[in-house]
Amino acid sequence: MQIAVQGAWGVVPAHLNEIVPGTVRATLPGFVYQIGNFLASYNGPFQAKLAESQGNDYSYALALVVGVVAVSLAIFIRFSPEKRGGVMSIVDQPASA
Repeated sequence: MQIAVQGAWGVVPAHLNEIVPGTVRATLPGFVYQIGNFLASYNGPFQAKLAESQGNDYSYALALVVGVVAVSLAIFIRFSPEKRGGVMSIVDQPASA
């Protein structure tokens, strides 16, 4: 299970660092991570209510949430810019005099 989880989610922080501007690279990914934790804190109760509304079918709730997250992540990655080969510096390098 860990191989599948790391293989699927291990690329998300790397991709996030790639699309974040260099001036906020040290702060923004951590902020986004904490926002994700905040949203995930509502996930358990949401799934429980969803399962209860479907006759205590937790497999339905889990599959629906995972499916929505997977599709959302695929769309996000597809339409976010890739900066392959770019310099990953914190600040722009000044022009040489």
